[in-house]
Amino acid sequence: MATETDKLVIVMTRGIDSEVSSVGFTLANGAITAGLQVSVFLTSAAVDLVRKGGQALTRVAPLEPLADLIASFQARGGVIWVCPPCAATRGYEAADLLDGVVITGASAMFAQVREGAATLTF
Repeated sequence: MATETDKLVIVMTRGIDSEVSSVGFTLANGAITAGLQVSVFLTSAAVDLVRKGGQALTRVAPLEPLADLIASFQARGGVIWVCPPCAATRGYEAADLLDGVVITGASAMFAQVREGAATLTF
């Protein structure tokens, strides 16, 4: 039996070297447009997407530049979480990341899933 939800969690593992990162944030913005509450959980290489300046390194035509996609996502109420061990492995602290990005464990994501959030993985 399917249940309706207004929450979506997108888990991303691919970084600045992959067009998948742009696709993930394009879909995240689309989900907000569709009325969903969207959270993005970044792990592994995807953490580099929100390192200050990192998002400027990816542009997948005809999609919007990754920097614009992320800025739009945040401006529209999207939440971005970063895996703590993944950030630590790269030597990143909160000050190294875009404003509004939160370094937090998977428990934040799992809380959304417990509340019925749908999930997508890139």
